[in-house]
Amino acid sequence: MADTQQVEVDQKAERRAARLAKQIGAFAKAHGGAEGQVAYIGERGARIVLVGEDGGWGDLVAPTYEIAEQAVAKSGITVHESFDGEFAAKVTTGPYEWKRMAGIQLGG
Repeated sequence: MADTQQVEVDQKAERRAARLAKQIGAFAKAHGGAEGQVAYIGERGARIVLVGEDGGWGDLVAPTYEIAEQAVAKSGITVHESFDGEFAAKVTTGPYEWKRMAGIQLGG
């Protein structure tokens, strides 16, 4: 019985990774390509940060780090170890982001 439960868990994780990979692919298609970085965020799982070739960015949350890694592997995007340097410089920020950052600094 334990083997059956493990198979069900593995299949569920595989489906979740496939759904995330599809979302990553849609983002990449909409932004002329994409690169990403996976970051562990504790009990919530892992955050997949995406940066498009056009500077657009977004993120997805996977329930586990392993599922996030499977998703980016399935999607075929370039994955960076950290979000710094040339990779971070590709992000384009607009008025909304600057307003949000200012609001956070001012206690808003």
